[in-house]
Amino acid sequence: MIRWAVLVLGLTTLAAGPLQAADEQKDDKALAEVRDVVKKIQARYEQTKDLQAEFKQTTRIEGFATPLTSSGNLFVKKPERLRWDYREPGVQEIYVHGNDLMMYVPQHRQVLIGHLTQMATSQAPLQLLQGAAALEEHFDAQPTLGGLRGEGGLPLVTLIPKDAGVQSVKTVVRIVVEAQPKSYFIKSVAIHEVSGNVATFEFKNLKPNTGLKSTLFEFAIPAGVEVVKAPALGPP
Repeated sequence: MIRWAVLVLGLTTLAAGPLQAADEQKDDKALAEVRDVVKKIQARYEQTKDLQAEFKQTTRIEGFATPLTSSGNLFVKKPERLRWDYREPGVQEIYVHGNDLMMYVPQHRQVLIGHLTQMATSQAPLQLLQGAAALEEHFDAQPTLGGLRGEGGLPLVTLIPKDAGVQSVKTVVRIVVEAQPKSYFIKSVAIHEVSGNVATFEFKNLKPNTGLKSTLFEFAIPAGVEVVKAPALGPP
């Protein structure tokens, strides 16, 4: 009986060897494919001087059955200029220059001033779009769980944020990115937060290199509007 058990164990070990090697080969291929997509996204955004698009945001909040939806327009201009306009259901304008951020809410007659690295709710999507030409610098790219693929069969890319320093608030667990086939512009972004909330941004009608004016990204605080400094956020 002992000899038979040893023989069975030996055969099982021999069988597991090729299976394990096949799994490792499959994982290596998936990782290489994802890294190739990341490089092509980066190459596309390196060639992009400015960009405008429409976006739709769907936010699923932990504990709530109905997601929140909003939409608007996005404008990006090198170097490090970004404008994010919410139009529905309420108007908000977000202006980013490097790490400086201003958020204007006309309905409340209020302007919030702070730094991108302080504002957990805005940091991930804005940093991603602002620095899409340097994804490997800010994120570790991995295959998405289940090997999910998007339009054109391109694999979805999971980005794990790297530690950006003591001033950065780490509220994001991972970001799942879908690239457009052929152009490799970002088609959608799903941001998974530590809280369990998931915010998904879908982009359409992308128009690159149209010569956006610098004045589009400049904001003068209107008279009579309250200016509020964003509080420094701590870890969750």
